[in-house]
Amino acid sequence: MKSVNLGIVGLGRGFMLTLPALRSHPLVRLVGAFDLRPEALAQFAEEFGGRGHKTLESLLTDPKVEAVYIATPHGAHAEQAIAALRAGRHVLVEKPMATTVSDCARMAQAAEKAGQLLMVGPSHGFDEPVRVAADLVASGRYGPVRQVTTFNFTDFMYRPRRPEELDDQKGGGVVYSQAAHQIDVVRRIIGQPVASVRAVTGNWDKARPSAGAYTALMTFKGGAAASLTYSGYAHYDSDELVGWISELGQKKDSSRYGEARKALTALSGEKEIRAKLSRTYGVPGQVPASQPPHHEHFGFLLVSCEHADLKVLPTGIEVFSDKIRETVEVAPPALPRASVIEEFAEALSDPHRAVHDGRWGLDTMACCAALARSSEVGAEIDPHLIIQEETEKLT
Repeated sequence: MKSVNLGIVGLGRGFMLTLPALRSHPLVRLVGAFDLRPEALAQFAEEFGGRGHKTLESLLTDPKVEAVYIATPHGAHAEQAIAALRAGRHVLVEKPMATTVSDCARMAQAAEKAGQLLMVGPSHGFDEPVRVAADLVASGRYGPVRQVTTFNFTDFMYRPRRPEELDDQKGGGVVYSQAAHQIDVVRRIIGQPVASVRAVTGNWDKARPSAGAYTALMTFKGGAAASLTYSGYAHYDSDELVGWISELGQKKDSSRYGEARKALTALSGEKEIRAKLSRTYGVPGQVPASQPPHHEHFGFLLVSCEHADLKVLPTGIEVFSDKIRETVEVAPPALPRASVIEEFAEALSDPHRAVHDGRWGLDTMACCAALARSSEVGAEIDPHLIIQEETEKLT
């Protein structure tokens, strides 16, 4: 694998979360960035020696930039990715790929037409324990996978948000932002096309007016099924079930119950937006999280094969088989999110190595859309029909 000269589109929270890997991984060199905040560009130039760009067009004409990582708000992903692909740049775009299936289809078509790589991530489908579990399932060691059970209870809805992040019509709420994680995880593990989605969403707080919870049943070609539940309403914390390890792999203090709701009561309007911005790159005193002792995760995950249940944890895989209980060790992360960079670099040399390519991202977004539509109409939805509908509109 050869290293890649990477330009950053958006020095926000997504960039901050992936920064430790971007800064330290030998396969990546940060050579440029585009952001609307001069202070963020100034810090980027000082820290990495890369050029700060005041416009996307300027970044995309920078001859040093071979590929871009798009970490802007979700609604901007489609147009920025398509512009980059047309400019001959490979693209790594944050999940969700975009906020509509139509936009995702346009992005995938643009990548194919330009002959450039489009990859979607990071998501928890990249987590090393998930990869190990997927390999165990694919090996057939425990028989075919029959069902996957996954649920996550967090404080997502009470973290500082921009208005569009609480607007279902603009991709806000948990369906696109958080279901994309769970859907990636179960798709990666089951390894078969999705056949249908049946779901119910919940919108339970008028002060945070978007879907903050869902329960879904996904069926797959071959007969496997997965149940997915998510709540972002800051009550129960399912990290209790994974040893009080946070989503980002850090040890968690279980006594700090209710902090998100309490902090939000002091914020309103512009104060909440400023609180959101305070977690971004270029803000004085804002530094990336320290090296986590454990892998990232997305809640409780149990994979049921014919001859064993596999409990996937941030520390490894607990196997409950027909005859014995054993543990498959997964070494602690040397560098968080390194797998994202490595898959991207591998795919630059061999596109067939990309698991989370544009087609993958389109399929995941179609499953998210099917989840939302199923709740609206009270029926099972085939996500591939949604892709077909939206693709036909583009022709």
